[in-house]
Parts: sequence; C-alpha cells; structure tokens
Amino acid sequence: MAKVSCIHFSFISFLILILFSHSWFPLLKPGILGSRNRVFGSLSKTKVQQSKNHLTENYHHPLDPLTVKEINKVRTILSLYSPFFSFSPTIHSLTLEEPDKSRVLGSKRGHPFPPRKARVIVLSDGKSHVISVDLDLNRVTDHAINTGSGYPQITMEDMNMAVNVALSNAQFNKSVLERGVGLSDLVCLGLSAGWYGPSEEGRRVMKVQCFYSENTPNFYMRPIEGLTATVDLDNKQVVQIFNTGRNIPIPPGNNTDYRFQVQDKLPEKDPLKSISSEKSNGPNFIVEDEHIVKWANWEFHLKADQRVGMVISQARVRDSETGETRSVMYKGFASELFVPYMDPDDSWYFKTYMDAGEFGLGACSSKLVPLNDCPGNSYFMDGVFVASDGKPYVQPNMICVFERNSGDISWRHTEVILTDPKINEARRKVTLVVRMSASVGNYDYIFDWEFQTDGLIRVKVGLSGMLMVKGTSYENVYGIHNQEDLSGPLVSENVIGVLHDHYINFHLDMDIDGPNNSFVKVDMVKESTLQGQSPRKSYLKAKRNIAKTENDAKIKLKLYDPSEFHVINPDRRSRLGNPSGYKLVPGGTAASLLDLYDPPQLRSAFTNNQIWVTPYNRTEQYAGGLFVCQSKGDDTLAVWSKRNRPIENRDIVLWYTLGFHHIPCQEDFPIMPTVSSSFDLKPVNFFERNPILRVAPTAEDDLPVCRPSTSF
Repeated sequence: MAKVSCIHFSFISFLILILFSHSWFPLLKPGILGSRNRVFGSLSKTKVQQSKNHLTENYHHPLDPLTVKEINKVRTILSLYSPFFSFSPTIHSLTLEEPDKSRVLGSKRGHPFPPRKARVIVLSDGKSHVISVDLDLNRVTDHAINTGSGYPQITMEDMNMAVNVALSNAQFNKSVLERGVGLSDLVCLGLSAGWYGPSEEGRRVMKVQCFYSENTPNFYMRPIEGLTATVDLDNKQVVQIFNTGRNIPIPPGNNTDYRFQVQDKLPEKDPLKSISSEKSNGPNFIVEDEHIVKWANWEFHLKADQRVGMVISQARVRDSETGETRSVMYKGFASELFVPYMDPDDSWYFKTYMDAGEFGLGACSSKLVPLNDCPGNSYFMDGVFVASDGKPYVQPNMICVFERNSGDISWRHTEVILTDPKINEARRKVTLVVRMSASVGNYDYIFDWEFQTDGLIRVKVGLSGMLMVKGTSYENVYGIHNQEDLSGPLVSENVIGVLHDHYINFHLDMDIDGPNNSFVKVDMVKESTLQGQSPRKSYLKAKRNIAKTENDAKIKLKLYDPSEFHVINPDRRSRLGNPSGYKLVPGGTAASLLDLYDPPQLRSAFTNNQIWVTPYNRTEQYAGGLFVCQSKGDDTLAVWSKRNRPIENRDIVLWYTLGFHHIPCQEDFPIMPTVSSSFDLKPVNFFERNPILRVAPTAEDDLPVCRPSTSF
C-alpha cells in the first residue's frame, strides 16, 4: 500500500508543485477559510447544505477541535516564545490538548469549560519538542523534548524535499534516463523508511521511488523497479542509491486507466436503475453545535482529527425502559494502521508503513463524493487542520453522516402453531452511519461507525484503491519455473501484486454506565457427561474469568478455543442481578505472522495480540506510540502493557486490532473492488429486555410517494 505522500510530486514543473500545494492546503488565505457548498439530501431535489465560515467558528464542547481563531492564536504565542524568537519551527502537529477526563465528564452546558490548551509538536535541531500552550493564559506552560526513538509525523514539505533532493542527484537522474523514461512523464514519491538498525539512526531519512505516467493517471501500475534513493532530510542529501532493476521492464500502460470516461467497452450487463435512499421530510438526525450528533436513541460527539481521521466521543444511548441516557463509550478511534509488504529486496524491505503515525489518516482524508461515497441524505463535516507553517486549512467534506435503510431485519417471528390467525411480525433495520475515507498513497481506506437502535455499534473498514505492485520480466505464468519464488502473483503483464497485510488498531475507551469497568473473558468449555447421565457425550459451558491485570487480558483469538469478551460495570446491575455490559464481537481476525524480533514487528507489536486492555492513561493514545517515524518500538501498547497494571473495576481502555491478509489477484487490477471487515460492540445485559421491542412496524403509508417529474 504505498505510503506516499498522500499527494504526488512530478519532476518537470514547478507549476505542478504549486498546483498540488494549492489542492493539498486549500483555503489558507484569511477571509476564505470557509467550507464549500455541500449536498444535503432531499427526495424531490438536491438541496445545498449551508456553507460554513470557519473564521467565525467558536467551540461549544470541551472536546471540540481547535478553531481557526485558536490555531492562529497558538501561532502568535509561539512566535513570542523565546526558543523560537529567531526562526519559525516546522510544525508537525497542532491539536487540542484534551482536558482531563474527569473535567470533561464533569462539564455541563452553560457552565465554564476547562481551560483550552493546544499541544504542538515541532522538530528543531533534530529533536522532537512537545509543547503545551494555554490559550486562556496566552503562554507556553510545558515544553518537553522526546528522549526516546522516533520522529513526528511526516509533513508535506518533507515529502517534497525528499523528491527534490533525489531528482537533484546526477546519479539518480542518470539511472532514471537509462530506463528510457521521459522526465515529463516521471512521478516520484517520498516513502517512509521504517527502522532497520543503527546505520539509519540519528538522522531523518525517507526513500524515493519513481513511476512512469505516460498515457495513464494510474502511474502506480508502472513502477521503475529496483531504483531507490535514501534521502537525509535534515542534511538534504542522497546517502544511498539502489539500482538493481536495470533488466526489469516498466509494465505497459494499457488498460490501467480506471476513469469511467475512458472505458470504451460496453458493459457486460444492463446498467442498474438508480435506487434512492433520500427522505422526503428530512433526516431523523440532527447535528447540534457542529459536533453533537443526535439520532433515535443515540447521542455522541464527532470531530475530525489530523492523525487518526475521526473521533467518536461520549457515545450515549437512551434506555428503552427508563428513558435515561446511559454512557457506553468515552472515546473511540483508529489509533494506528500497519501495512507490511512481504518482499525482502532492497527496494521493498522497508515498506512496512504505519499510516496514522507517519502520514495521518485525517491529513490524507478525501473529499467525499455525494451520491457515490455518501447517499443523498448525508450531512457533511469539514476538518480544520494545520499546515507545517502553523496556518490553518480546511479539509472539506471529509466526514459524512447519513441514515441507512440497510434492507436487514431488526427482529421477526412467524407463529402458526398456537394462534389463529397466525402471528407474522417483522421490523426493518434503519441505522446511522458516520463515514470518512483516507487516501494514503495508493490505498483508500473507508471507515464506518454504524449505530443501531438496539444499542449495537458496528465499526467497519473497507479497502480499495491501487495495489502496490512490483515490476517483473514475466508476462504470464507459463515462463515461471516456481511461482512461489515471487513475492506475489502476477496480476497483469509484467506486474506482480506483492503479498501484504493490513492491521487497524482501535482505541476503545469504554465507559459502560461510568468509568469504572472490568474486562471479562467468557470461555466456552467442553464438558463430558458422566456414564449413564445422558445419551449425550459432551456439551458446552460458559465460564467467566474476570481479568485482574493487563496480562490476563492479552488475547490471541483461536477458532477452536472460543470465548466472548465483555466489558462490564460490576456496580450497575439489572433487575436479575447481571452486571451491565457490552461485548466485543471480533470480525477480521488476521494475525501477524512476522518474527517477533523483526524490526517492523517491534514497531507494530500491538499486533502480537488481537485484544489488549490497559488502565486509562491520557498519554497512551496511539498503539504505535506518539513518535512513529523511524521508531524502534520502545513506546507502544506492548511496552506499556508490560507493567501488568491492575485493571479490575477501574477506568480501562479496550484495544482491538482488525486484520487482513491480502494475496492479490487479477480482479484487483487496475483498481481494487472494496473488501471490508468489521467488528461489533454489542449490549450484553445492558438493557432489561429487547430494547427495540416497541418499534412500530412499517406500512405502505409510511413510505414517500415517488413520481416521475415528466410523463412519457
């Protein structure tokens, strides 16, 4: 999955760089920091969602992201801070420093909020500085320097600089020209380098590789194989060049363009008629104060985040019996995304990307396409992020919220034995979906958080975009003596789809009816019957084991050793005495097979288990650590959890890793159909009975009447 820049840099023209910079940092100039018009659903016609002027935006909740005014205020404070008097440092991150959890939980509408603070990460003199800025006091209140390994998130300038340095190197340019590539069709990408020992320590490095874009926008399918430059970002010089693929042809460009307008073959099937999901009388959800989403029996805080994409906070569901709004989750987000490629060659071994910590899922987020990414009844939300010079910019339409009639059934039963007439009851399922997409180089990741009226939360990740491919001299399999010698199967002429994995770790700060919870592993255990007891020889029992410490909650999923995984509040009991809880229902369960001491596995040690539980610690947010780039893995979920801290009846965080093994195939060329997997957070003894028992059935009269606008 290439982790490129999130944008692509071409050699030939400074103008192209300017155009890309404009598209990547939109709306930087004061006075035009507003989101563009956005589509909002209607059955009769498409309405325009009100444009938002981010310059006048204020915060309304302790977890609201920094506003444009606040970001500009932080820049001013930093410019007056003595360490940075003489220069403006490169800003790698500028986000809200969230208040203590207790302060947030104690906040009430109309009361004063906790102090607003910003956390700024800058790189200066080769050192990573973490700075806390108090916006109420107008000053820096804390300044720490990272003493561990790793560097901050890569900036756009870092990626462009790496490419510029490589293309200013005579040996590298000569190597490109020797491949017969015209410089006007050259596209080069800056790639994160990982960490592979002492030779790469003490300096920030990136890898640069190039592609041939002649006659296709899908340059990913035309790699200049075996040519890699290692660039020292701080000294702005090439420190190493690998050029081992001189005899490997560049794959042809035919049939690589995925755009609709260039497809010249007729469809194999009749095109589908349009299916409408719009509502005639507007949506059932509302968005209050820009970030509070309310729908059916759910309420939660939603915001965009430059590193992790989007964050769901303070998710609460209304009890169907009492009407009480009850806490389910304090905070949930994708904390890291690890993608290792399985090829040890010089130009491939380092491709073990950590997308959130190295590039930023929010920074790489895509502007969602109405009616295609999101249905017509969607509400769109912008992200307000920060460029490396500290100026705010808008990532428009990066999140959408919409209702979905899934076509599924919420519950049903038909009874014909004891009744006359027979009972035939069914209820349709309608859900609320929060979606974003991140285009991290060649791969596109679609993240969905789906809320259901029965209290279930489903988290789904979809993978699409382009394969990261390897050039080869083989045009078909007939000339290959042993296909297993390749790093993946042929997916087109001269193109290998390299085998790789995807692991998405989710930080799930569950607060079931309050912060103090426990983790319970409910094992399904086979029991044997006693002689003469029963015609049966075996049966299953459920045995509950409450985790006392972190080690008790480290879970490797096993098909033939099944368990359920509950987060409960031991102090909140149902009328029957069962503790209130939610259970994690795993979905994609691919596990990392890499050696535990392989450098990329040390960095991504959160994949050693599918489930972890840690005590809440506001500094432990990201499974791969705060400083991921070139880290040694010395500040990860696996390292924190070695302390084996107590977790029973405490404020705890559940961590779950969704995994995919990807063996590419021809259908993945030239662009991949989306493949997805999900996991559920499902109530278990949280409600007194079925919480959607009283949902009314749907009748014909409840549906909108659709008529064609023109008669034929």
